[in-house]
Amino acid sequence: MTYCVALKLNAGLVFASDSRTNAGVDQIACFKKMRHFVKAGDRVILILSSGNLSITQNAINLLEQHGRHDDRRNIWNADSMFEVAQLLGEALREVRKHDGVFLAQNNVDSGANFIVGGQVLAEEMRLFMVYAEGNFIEAGEETPFFQIGETKYGKPIIDRVINPDTPLSDAVKCVLVSFDSTMRSNLSVGLPIDLACYTRSSLTLGFQQHITQDDPYFSQISRRWSDGLKGVFASLPNPDWMTDIDVKG
Repeated sequence: MTYCVALKLNAGLVFASDSRTNAGVDQIACFKKMRHFVKAGDRVILILSSGNLSITQNAINLLEQHGRHDDRRNIWNADSMFEVAQLLGEALREVRKHDGVFLAQNNVDSGANFIVGGQVLAEEMRLFMVYAEGNFIEAGEETPFFQIGETKYGKPIIDRVINPDTPLSDAVKCVLVSFDSTMRSNLSVGLPIDLACYTRSSLTLGFQQHITQDDPYFSQISRRWSDGLKGVFASLPNPDWMTDIDVKG
């Protein structure tokens, strides 16, 4: 299991992914779930992945391999992020078509999902979620974020805080709280966290952070969020329709 989230805001894009992969409680390893393709002044593309690790890695590798051939449409000459999402979906379908049958023979799930976003040339920045079948949807004003993997524990804070006008600094805080909530409730999601921010129309990837167990800021966020929740809970009034006996009992 993994957890990845990406936000599309007026100020820019925020991407984050954990690094934990497990095939049981005694088989835990760390693999990066974030990849970026950057040509300063031309394009910035970031991809997050969840699902079968071999499928996601091979799909990205195939995308990179196609990018070495200038005589075909690829991630480096695509004219839009829509085309980039198409290319990623095609690569995913190709890998699943080749490997899926053999994985199914051993009851191994070949499912995989991607979030891909960024900005190409003069086009506005865009954000897409690519499903296991290779089809995709785009983030909009009503839903300016996507999550893949273990999504349910980190979603409530994002729903309450994030809107298109949220500043990048607040968005980063929100994403880290989302990860902290997820890791507390599901041990299959864990540090390190890869975090990246893209500023609108900059066409360069400026801010990246690899957050480990020893990161003082993440530790502070985790502690203060936990203490704050306890304080708010303690300040909530008791229900006025309960009797003293009900409360004591």
